[in-house]
Amino acid sequence: MVVDDSAIVRQTLEQELGKDEDIEVVGTAADPYIARDKIVSLKPDVITLDIEMPRMDGLTFLRKLMLHHPIPVIIVSSLSQAGSKVALEAMESGAVEVMAKPGAAYTVGDMAIELREKIKAASRANMALLRNSLQPQAELTRATALTKTTQKIVILGASTGGTQAIELLLRALPANAPGMVIVQHMPAGFTKAFAERLDKLCEVEVREAQNGDSVSMGKVLIAPGNQHMMIKRSGANYFVEVKDGPLVNHHRPAVEVLFQSAATYVGANAIGVMLTGMGSDGAKAMKKMRDSGATNICQDESSCVVFGMPRAAIEAEAADQILPLGQIAQRIMQLA
Repeated sequence: MVVDDSAIVRQTLEQELGKDEDIEVVGTAADPYIARDKIVSLKPDVITLDIEMPRMDGLTFLRKLMLHHPIPVIIVSSLSQAGSKVALEAMESGAVEVMAKPGAAYTVGDMAIELREKIKAASRANMALLRNSLQPQAELTRATALTKTTQKIVILGASTGGTQAIELLLRALPANAPGMVIVQHMPAGFTKAFAERLDKLCEVEVREAQNGDSVSMGKVLIAPGNQHMMIKRSGANYFVEVKDGPLVNHHRPAVEVLFQSAATYVGANAIGVMLTGMGSDGAKAMKKMRDSGATNICQDESSCVVFGMPRAAIEAEAADQILPLGQIAQRIMQLA
């Protein structure tokens, strides 16, 4: 079901989603009150939801939905800074994914391709696990800090359910954790707000990557939405290259692009991590990382909102270890 107050958006999404034979748009709604009644009668598997709507805003509706009738929800919002922060708040409230409405940097075609993939991912989401993650958590056990400098670099990929998983992982890391580079499937505009929020919650420094940023201990760089990120090496120093390019595995940024660069430039100094997500983005390149000497960790099925990406990496024989999310931070520090 498509929930949006714009008739043009509803019509466009219905038309674009209808091009995929695996997706059926069972209905649309102009506001949450209409949506509420249609959900009862049509029983959709997935809902796309706008944030700014008349009569009841999307965030309030989402919270009510998660409480009384949990269904996978994909937020489709504008790219404004305020909209980005509200969209992240929506993910904290139970949304499975965040998407940007088409704009200057994001065509209807690109958006539709990605939205179709995210809808399929959302339909497979473990809603019980997602709901549990919304409950107040006990105090985190922080991983043991390093006693000496490490040359290790953590190369991490995630998609559906990844925002919550990344937060839990980073909050468990000490301030002198190995440098980390992350590709989380997320549109432009949202990654900056995501990084700023994590920076306030974590002991490590977290920010949206800029071209040429160095990778060093205690620093986490998140690939900007709608741009690919690669890690490169100059002498003993690592840095990131951020650039445009075609979609890879239906994504930009793509985990495959980051992992391929790690296999080429980082080799045995890399610790690869694959977290929850739909599809197989990054699986082939993660195997190349392992072949180049990297040690790779995949999140286990029981702790994944969607097990697709870790499963694909495991089937590609790219994993050295398969661990629940709560154990990955400590294992990273042991390897470092």
